[in-house]
Amino acid sequence: MVVHYRTGKNEADEVARAIARDGIDPLVLAGDIAEPGTVEALIEQTVEHFGRLDILINNAGDVIERHVVAETSDELFEQHVAINIRPVFAGCRRAVRQFRLQGGGGSIINVSSVAARTGGGGGSSLYAGAKAFVATFTRALAKEVAKDRIRVNAVSPGVIQTPMQDRTTPPEQIKAALAAIPLGRLGTAEECVGTFLFLCSDELSGYLTGQILEVNGGIIMP
Repeated sequence: MVVHYRTGKNEADEVARAIARDGIDPLVLAGDIAEPGTVEALIEQTVEHFGRLDILINNAGDVIERHVVAETSDELFEQHVAINIRPVFAGCRRAVRQFRLQGGGGSIINVSSVAARTGGGGGSSLYAGAKAFVATFTRALAKEVAKDRIRVNAVSPGVIQTPMQDRTTPPEQIKAALAAIPLGRLGTAEECVGTFLFLCSDELSGYLTGQILEVNGGIIMP
């Protein structure tokens, strides 16, 4: 198992210690996936260390800043592509090649967002559009690699309590979202874990591919 981080070394080490308590020896890797080539290098280091790749989770993403479209710079557009789109594509491409070298099989789990369906809150059109790309790309790739027994799915969290949410979402937007959630509260990162574990397991989800699993407290019901 690999734990990747960009700047949160302490948090990554904490996760690694928790994994180690279950008798698993994790590999902790650092890298800025917004930099071209980093995702591929991370996967290559993983294969070099463990000898193979079984599961890829593309979890990194960021709203970065909120701006209406008329006031959005080209630089911010490129930043969204660099963190929310390009690494997902690059990681999937490298993983599929590795899975095929191993004889097929494997699971890819991308992370979309409820914003992909709702358009997101004010000023988040780039983020919402990027996450819509992730959802559609997930379905397209799932069709393409099904013959190789590679499953490709996505988790689509709703309004989740995270540092990114605290940093980028104004309190009034959180309040409005909270009022629209049938379960009456924000979600936590821990409440998304079970969905990832389900998708990682061939035993539990071996006949599931091309699906976007919504974890959102009911705010959007497919």
